[in-house]
Amino acid sequence: MRIHVNGRNIEITEAIKAYVKEKIGKVATHYDQIQGIEVILSVIKNPAAAEKHVAEVRCNLDKVKLHLEETAESMYASIDLLSDKLLRQVKKVKDKALASDKTSIRMDNVEEEADDEIVVEAISED
Repeated sequence: MRIHVNGRNIEITEAIKAYVKEKIGKVATHYDQIQGIEVILSVIKNPAAAEKHVAEVRCNLDKVKLHLEETAESMYASIDLLSDKLLRQVKKVKDKALASDKTSIRMDNVEEEADDEIVVEAISED
């Protein structure tokens, strides 16, 4: 899985790229159905704006596309907030996917094996 880092009105340094890949890369370890992540970092040049640093992410999952945005006073703070928000959303999607998959083949086999064990114990006691 690749993490693309782009910049608007800002030059992306190697330090910022490494920080983004470290923080957003942790999210990829929680769910293996992530197909790609694009991070867009930008700076608002309006002097009246309080929170000028914006971090956006577009994350393509198996059946869902997430688009999140966070603003803060520094770029590193906005990346931190964005990674936390993305992690919550990915966990939410993962939990929904696992909840809808309750009737999987794996679960049916476990129940059958448990029933077989009970029968074997009842026969061995006689």
